[in-house]
Amino acid sequence: MKHTSRFLLAIFLMFAAGSFAACSEDDPVQDGIEGDGGGSGSGNGGESNGDEGGNDGNNEDESMNRNITITVNGTAFAATLADNAAAEAFAAMLPLTLKMDELNGNEKYHYLDSSLPTDSYSPGTINAGDLMLYGSSCVVLFYDTFSTGYSYTRIGKIDNPDGLAANVGRGSASVTFEAR
Repeated sequence: MKHTSRFLLAIFLMFAAGSFAACSEDDPVQDGIEGDGGGSGSGNGGESNGDEGGNDGNNEDESMNRNITITVNGTAFAATLADNAAAEAFAAMLPLTLKMDELNGNEKYHYLDSSLPTDSYSPGTINAGDLMLYGSSCVVLFYDTFSTGYSYTRIGKIDNPDGLAANVGRGSASVTFEAR
């Protein structure tokens, strides 16, 4: 009986320790690979305009302009925002310039200071040009196509991502989002 109690206690402690070591929901590390040693970082810095809530408050009861421009290291790409609450909240923050960090050789990410609405799903395949939200505050711009088991909320998509991978460069990138 004494050995059974110790055995059960050891199993319980192993499970408890494993739960403390699990990744948080807001950690965008994919496939167990952390790119460029940067990990997920704290990510709160890097906004060039210093104001993530850049809207002047003049939102009329009209449909949101879903057409935006995403400028990556000086090269502009036309993009379309999704028709959801996350994209609407993101649009209310525009114009917005972010310092986006590299991860996994396929994405640039930045943690916002505030949360956006979420409606996450597992897309199965991420496409180059996808603009997604991981968790509730991590904006991710993907520049490569790959399979994934992670869940995201769609914010939008670059209409024609040709040349995106070449423009993001290595390491961090300056990315500006603005209405067209």
